[in-house]
Amino acid sequence: MSENPVRLEIVDGVGLITVDNPPVNALGQAVRAGLSELMQKAGSDDTVKVIALIGAGRTFIAGADIREFGKPPQSPSLPDVINEFDTIEKPILAVLHGTALGGGLEVALGCHYRTMVPSGRCGLPEVSLGIIPGAGGTQRTPRLVGVEAALDMITSGRHLSADAALKIGLVDEIVEGDDIRAIALASASRLASEGRPVRRVRDLTDKIAGDHTETFSKARAMLTKKARGQLSPFKCVDAVEAAAKLGFEDGMKRERELFQDCMDSDQRSGLIHAFFAERAVAKVPGLEGVTPRPIEKVGVIGGGTMGTGITCAHLFAGLPVTMIERDAESVERGRANVLGVLNGALDRGKLSKDQHDHILDTLYTASTDYAALGSADLIIEAVFEEMEIKKEVFKTIDTIAKPGAILASNTSYLDVNEIASVTGRPQDVLGLHFFSPAHVMKLLEIVVADKTAKDVAAAGFALAKRLKKVGVRAGVCDGFIGNRLLNSYRKQADYLMEDGASPYEIDRVLEGFGFAMGPFKVADLAGLDIGWANRKRAEPTRDPRERHVPVLERICERGWYGQKTGRGFYNYPDGPRAPREDDETLAIIDGVRRYNNVNAREVGSEEILDRYMAAMINEGAKTLEEGIALRPLDIDVVLLMGYGFPRYRGGPMHYADTIGLAKVVADIERFRQEDDYFWQPSKLLLELAKEGRTFAELNKG
Repeated sequence: MSENPVRLEIVDGVGLITVDNPPVNALGQAVRAGLSELMQKAGSDDTVKVIALIGAGRTFIAGADIREFGKPPQSPSLPDVINEFDTIEKPILAVLHGTALGGGLEVALGCHYRTMVPSGRCGLPEVSLGIIPGAGGTQRTPRLVGVEAALDMITSGRHLSADAALKIGLVDEIVEGDDIRAIALASASRLASEGRPVRRVRDLTDKIAGDHTETFSKARAMLTKKARGQLSPFKCVDAVEAAAKLGFEDGMKRERELFQDCMDSDQRSGLIHAFFAERAVAKVPGLEGVTPRPIEKVGVIGGGTMGTGITCAHLFAGLPVTMIERDAESVERGRANVLGVLNGALDRGKLSKDQHDHILDTLYTASTDYAALGSADLIIEAVFEEMEIKKEVFKTIDTIAKPGAILASNTSYLDVNEIASVTGRPQDVLGLHFFSPAHVMKLLEIVVADKTAKDVAAAGFALAKRLKKVGVRAGVCDGFIGNRLLNSYRKQADYLMEDGASPYEIDRVLEGFGFAMGPFKVADLAGLDIGWANRKRAEPTRDPRERHVPVLERICERGWYGQKTGRGFYNYPDGPRAPREDDETLAIIDGVRRYNNVNAREVGSEEILDRYMAAMINEGAKTLEEGIALRPLDIDVVLLMGYGFPRYRGGPMHYADTIGLAKVVADIERFRQEDDYFWQPSKLLLELAKEGRTFAELNKG
């Protein structure tokens, strides 16, 4: 931070205030104090006719200073600073470039006029952190843009382009140019020469006048569907409603009350944790300062669903890709798959026609000849999930890949050490577990095998960043982090089903907790044949003490594989978006209960949630014990980004801290009375609970 993060200069009657707090001009205490002092100083200077506010460097004010998150508030508060702008009897102009987000936009809203450059973006994204704008954003925005536009903007947290901001009236003009200082001086001088008056946003009432009851009702109904279980979006509606119904002062008081409600909630804690965790996962212990191996050319083996998605993810990032398939017919099918994804991106405006054509003409090639991979820096295998097939592929690429090339497997479960062992270069091998569809899903598990070189592991994280994905380091075990936990809590769902809860009851409870879909709907969506294949693979080594509930097998034996066959745990006569409960599925479950001599009992909602979450948390703790996951936050990010865990809960390990590790241990000990094999408590979990510690403490090293 600069010694003086806010400075004032007077140029030809313009009091130019510059916020200079690199890298993003965050609103730390020194910046707030500087704004307060220099606005008043400029306002009382008789030589100043108009005040202009800009940000130095690459952005206006990007928002709050995240280093102050979780700390006691320091004076002056941002609402007080902005409200002081209203005491100044000279026009104040904000010139927005880069990003003006959250508190940064609220500062601009406290000014009297707003100019923006074409490349700028602005928004009030506080809802993504479980809070609402708390410095007048919910009160001033509707006065500028109207109730409906303000609700859309604030409840979604969406970033607006300059054109969109101008269209709704959030900014007054767009001015071309790169010299923000020159734009500010010219625009401010023009305001003065035209005699523009002080125009306090707080005094504007035209766009909030009238009865908006129906608008607020529609907003709440929409959020009931889109933001089920979340607190802050509804608080946003309450705050905007206060702007429409109360005077400005009372509206500001109501905004602060609602803001504090959010600050005191577990949801705010969970969303803040998720925000920081997603940024911390890339800082991998042991890889500090390691230079990643460069990746400029990529090979992908396999043109099916995963191979296509992986190929397109790299093509969208501007990397040339050679796709390999086993025969000419498969090459054409793979090419058609890639073309389908590219055409879809073109139709949705994600790609321009020039970008689309450049990818096809220059970046993408397909072949049956492995020798075409000879110059690739990275070769990713995306063939059928069977060890012997993958080992044969790696034996082949070991003979043709150039020295230093990275050899990666897109396996979901298999032992990367065993795969690496068939090559003469195990140090060059790692796992890259993409999630389907690979060109859309942001999670990438980077599986570091026993002999993987550090610069290869670092290259995995550099690649994730280039692909705009979040890379999480995982060690080698069956299923790594995500699928290992999935295997555990999915078994518990089966046990609950056999004990007496229907799959539909279980799904309802977990969707009520915040999952977008319950485990049985997810299984139908993914394809039950995939789970069936994994069960068959694991069957020879399954411990006879393990409880086995063969409902999935019985359903698959009927050819019901979920949504793709129109039937699975649910029936889909009206299409995949309209699942129906199925009496025949319930009859299959009853048959398995009789086969296993299980008498169905009443299973309550609380028990369903407690068992499901305890299984997830306990398995997560075991992955930490074994070093498969290095930190609890790594587990949280995997479950948040790849498995539908509700973001406002922060992830399973954060949720465990929220409810208390002593409760989790007590639940496990209670469930252990019935099934001592499954419910083996993690030693780490027992230790932390006994000492009164939390998983959060382990994130700090």
